[in-house]
Amino acid sequence: MGFNCVRLTWPLFLFTNNSLASLTVRQSFQNLGLVDAISGIQANNPAIVDLSLIKAYQAVVQSLGKNNVMTILDNHISKPGWCCSNFDGNTFFGDTYFDPKLWLTGLANVAAMFNATSSVVGMSLRNELRGPKQNVNDWYKYMQQGAETVHAANPNVLVILSGLSFDKDLSFLKNKPVNLTFSGKLVFEVHRYSFTDGQEWSSGNSNRACGRISNDIMSRGGFLLDKGYPLFVSEFGIDQRGINVNDNRYISCFLGLAAELDLDWALWTLAGSYYIREGTVGLEEFYGVLTWNWSQPRNTTFLQTISALQSPFQGPGYEECCPHKLIFHPMTGLCIRRVSLLQPLELGPCSESIAWNYSTSP
Repeated sequence: MGFNCVRLTWPLFLFTNNSLASLTVRQSFQNLGLVDAISGIQANNPAIVDLSLIKAYQAVVQSLGKNNVMTILDNHISKPGWCCSNFDGNTFFGDTYFDPKLWLTGLANVAAMFNATSSVVGMSLRNELRGPKQNVNDWYKYMQQGAETVHAANPNVLVILSGLSFDKDLSFLKNKPVNLTFSGKLVFEVHRYSFTDGQEWSSGNSNRACGRISNDIMSRGGFLLDKGYPLFVSEFGIDQRGINVNDNRYISCFLGLAAELDLDWALWTLAGSYYIREGTVGLEEFYGVLTWNWSQPRNTTFLQTISALQSPFQGPGYEECCPHKLIFHPMTGLCIRRVSLLQPLELGPCSESIAWNYSTSP
């Protein structure tokens, strides 16, 4: 499918609560009443069914590395469960399940655990800070502490900082950059879905929505590219059944912007279903790349559409090329190419597109 990295989530309590960490996979599933699922794990992944949860997590990272897949370790939540809401107790520093000191301990534990694991290329300090407790002053205070904690325990990994308001807003960095003892490995992340902007895509003019929302993305996070920082869109995605008008209009705009900026990204999500989510056993994930039983891709057309963005358009290895423009068609993931002067232009793989230039002169 062309993916080279997994953003692998982890709950804080798994790495700070010995009682939870020492549970075996089998015991954890039994505690959740998921007895039938154990036989599936026994059949397909017998090596992990009686490992402790923390050892099973390590085994997943190790397996990804053996298959040449990189990993970004993402502290997604504190108390294991589905994320996210404004009132789930995991929202911001000082919330019910979000003790900053415990969080720093967890970051240090995870960073040290994977210090010698070359396939672990980055650590995201916390997913989707949000809620009524969020504020800029505490963001600087604790995110800088978290960044230094990770760097001290594992100087090899990229340190990834998320923004406020469900990881939509990093605009406060325009006036005050972070102050860290290290450089050259700091990354910022943002999230964007169609529902981030309600039903704007489906209820109005999609071209106007694209213009406004693209400007909003640049104002809240995209400006960091001009300051020399990498920007990682660590979550985006759509209902891959193709029946959500809001999603369908949003995705073409987003892919166009991602191509123009040559963004790094992670798609939500690989999973076609969940063992249990918010009390529902076997819930299907229609945003998932895979089908309910994880046996095949849910939407091969969508995979083709995003395939052009799985290779960079600039950066290392491109220094010998003269900078030029491609004309990208977001609805197909193809680029405009010219076969000959005598034939019409056509769509084809972006790797086969010729250089274009554009001038406003008549």
